[in-house]
Amino acid sequence: MAGMTTQHAAFGLMDLTFVFPCLNEEETLAQCIRDVRASLDRAEGLAYEIVVADNGSEDRSAEIAMAEGARVVPVSQRGYGAALQGGIEAAEGTYVMFADADQTYRYEDALALYEKAIEADADMAIASRMTDAIEPGAMPGLHRHLGTPVLTWLINRLFHGRLSDCNSGFRCLRKTAYQRWAIRSNGMEFASELLIKALKGKAKIVEIPSGLRRGPEGREAHLRTWRDGMRHLLFILSERPQLFEFIGLFLALVASLMQLLAFVTGPIAVVGLNIFDVHSKVLLLITALVGAQLYLFSCVLYLRGKHRCLGITRMLITLDEGVLFFATLLAFGVGMLGVAALFVAWMRAGFGGIHLMDILTFGGHFLSVFSVLVTGLLCIHVYKKSEKGLHP
Repeated sequence: MAGMTTQHAAFGLMDLTFVFPCLNEEETLAQCIRDVRASLDRAEGLAYEIVVADNGSEDRSAEIAMAEGARVVPVSQRGYGAALQGGIEAAEGTYVMFADADQTYRYEDALALYEKAIEADADMAIASRMTDAIEPGAMPGLHRHLGTPVLTWLINRLFHGRLSDCNSGFRCLRKTAYQRWAIRSNGMEFASELLIKALKGKAKIVEIPSGLRRGPEGREAHLRTWRDGMRHLLFILSERPQLFEFIGLFLALVASLMQLLAFVTGPIAVVGLNIFDVHSKVLLLITALVGAQLYLFSCVLYLRGKHRCLGITRMLITLDEGVLFFATLLAFGVGMLGVAALFVAWMRAGFGGIHLMDILTFGGHFLSVFSVLVTGLLCIHVYKKSEKGLHP
């Protein structure tokens, strides 16, 4: 049966909505719509609609969509994620499927993707490009061999997934499940957020092999490799602040304990190696500072989401401003005293050479780490007061 109109949806009869995010796609949109219809029309009795989420097209995209029998939903906020959110929110189907309107996806797999979701009673079905044929030139080598595999591995590792293609833009969702995930991303990172929220929500996700075609010659892709790749990476990491919390604390604490040990023992030989000399101490200082920065990064991430953190982290994030004031005063005061003491020692040496490297590396280590933490907490508390809806 051909797709039913949106009138049927008022009676809850719409099975599927196919959403095309669209920004100036007049060259390819009509054929994409026809290909999807050809696939879905093979199913007997399937009630579906096609929605074009128009993201401010300045060409004939909207006119073409209506001529092909699609429903056009204007989305004023720019961005891939914003367009999809607008289209999905307007969808009348129990399931919502989406794909780019650039003729790169195998739209003939639309019915197979929907049937896989129904058969598995899945919350999300993904048409994986990485498990079927990818036409030459369809995907840049950097994306195929580095970007997508690395991001997919990260998501699988951090959120216990079994995905083969985290960046596929051809997916089918149960709309009620999508609404529970509360997706917020407006850019290309929408794809990562969708997967991560689904995995964290214990959603059932299945895949089918689908592959990828080369797009029309001369078409300029909306994707920007380094910018959008970094957005994906930052979102993935932002959803696992515990990683930075544990690694940061571990590096800062272990490096500081070893610095203390180095100050007590002095340079020693271990297995023929001279350790705890000046180079080791400088390396320990750098390691501790990196650890402190990573830990502070986790504190910022905890402000933006409802993640469980360690007790010490929650205490620091919610630290009383009076305590923070005296901690700041202590860091500044000790720093000034250290500079003054160093100047006096230099003056007593007739402003010549002084040999205080052991004391400087030891004292500088703990003062630097403490100062970095205090400065970071100052920034966190200022940020926390200036933003609403944070979750300390």
